[in-house]
Amino acid sequence: MSTLLLSLIGSIGFLISAVGEYAAIGAGIAAFTGVGAGIGMGIATGKAVEGIARQPEAEKKIRTTLLLGLAFAETTAIYGVFIGILTIVM
Repeated sequence: MSTLLLSLIGSIGFLISAVGEYAAIGAGIAAFTGVGAGIGMGIATGKAVEGIARQPEAEKKIRTTLLLGLAFAETTAIYGVFIGILTIVM
């Protein structure tokens, strides 16, 4: 298992060096979208907890809206990682 992992890491390193330094920088910036999505999800979750604490009878509506918003934020993070991988490969 570890030899497979080492060969995978080696091939990724080869791709980065073959494509160039700028592609690796672009991929890092694209993958950085996960940080923004994580911060946004944390803020949204905190506000949802505050809303439920203030108005417990609205818990269902708040939870539904929260889950929909978290799904959109997570999709943004996944797109960023995907673009980062495409930047390295291409």
